[in-house]
Amino acid sequence: MKSAIRFATLALILVIVAMVSALATMQLAIHGQEVEVPPLVGLAPPEAERAISGLGLQISIERQFYSPSIPEGRIMSQLPLPGTKVRRGWQVRVARSLGPTRVAIPDVAGQSEHAAELNIRRRGLDVASMAVVESPGIPADQVLAQSPTANATQVLAPKISLLVTTAAEPPAFVMPSFAGQTLGSVSRTLQDEGFRLGNVSVVPPSAAPDDGGNNAPAPVPAPTQTPVAAPAQPSPSSVIVSQVPAPGQKVASGTAVNFEVR
Repeated sequence: MKSAIRFATLALILVIVAMVSALATMQLAIHGQEVEVPPLVGLAPPEAERAISGLGLQISIERQFYSPSIPEGRIMSQLPLPGTKVRRGWQVRVARSLGPTRVAIPDVAGQSEHAAELNIRRRGLDVASMAVVESPGIPADQVLAQSPTANATQVLAPKISLLVTTAAEPPAFVMPSFAGQTLGSVSRTLQDEGFRLGNVSVVPPSAAPDDGGNNAPAPVPAPTQTPVAAPAQPSPSSVIVSQVPAPGQKVASGTAVNFEVR
């Protein structure tokens, strides 16, 4: 009985030792396949390929970008980064430099916003941003400045920012009250201040006053063939009763002001 127990214990110990040995062997095998990614930035693709082929890695050129600092044809970025541990057979992705921007930056100063944008995009460039500014003496919707400037070189990103002129807002005034003034004097004031005299209408006369409290109906006069009086016409001495725009409103120069007079 005791010999059987000793045999079983010995067999269990042998199994555990075998499992630990196998696990250690697997760890050594896995770590033995890992290599450290070398730095590739600045190398030509053939040089980079030779640098990693001995480590069992592969290289893949996936993109190309303009760069003012990395010469054309050289590697400008890589993934994984240098020093990263990867397994053999891993693919290192790189981007190759196109060198400085070769597209000439066009001169769009003085062009309209639409024409400048078409000119920029026709050359394979793009508009980065656009700002507007009021500039007295310069027509609206005209490119006043650009960045980068025309024919610039060593441009990192082929995008152009534009400064475009915009129309100036007309000056605003607060409409005063002309009530109680004569039409002639107000007309001269409007002309001097840059406004226009609009429509002028005469307020119809008010109804006749009552008979002082006598409730007896007034006698109805016999109909006569009296001619209809012509409507009253405004004159320079007419007194202003109301106006449009009303006092206190904001108006622009050249606004027409309408009046009712009596």
